Amino acid sequence: MRDHMKLQAFRLADEMTLRVYKATASFPREEMFGLTSQMRRASVSAASNIVEGCARQTETDYLRFLDLAYGSTKEVEYQASLAHRLGFLDEVSYKELQNICVRTAKTLNALINSLRKPSSPKSKA
Repeated sequence: MRDHMKLQAFRLADEMTLRVYKATASFPREEMFGLTSQMRRASVSAASNIVEGCARQTETDYLRFLDLAYGSTKEVEYQASLAHRLGFLDEVSYKELQNICVRTAKTLNALINSLRKPSSPKSKA
C-alpha cells in the first residue's frame, strides 16, 4: 500500500482544497449551490482520488485515480478563472489559486508520466 502523505502531489492537492474553501467563503450567497459547491467538490475530489488511488492494489487502478485527480485539478483551475472573470475573486486571490492549481497539475502529470514510462529492456550479458 502506498502512503499518500509522502506524495508531493497529495500535499499540493490538499493545499489547493484549503485555498478553495477559503476563497469561496466570500462568494455571493446565491452561488452556494453553484460555483462555490462545484469548486469545493472538485478540489476535494482531486485530493480524495489521490488517497483512494494510493489504497488500490494495482498500478492500473492507482493510475486511473491519479488521472481523475488530474482532471479535477484542471476543473478547479478553470472554475477559478471563471470566478475571477465574474468578479468573485480578486486578482491576488485568483493568482494564488491559479498558482496552486498549476503546481498541483504539473506534479500530478509528472507522477502519472513516470508511472506510465515503459521499463527499459534488460540487457542480456
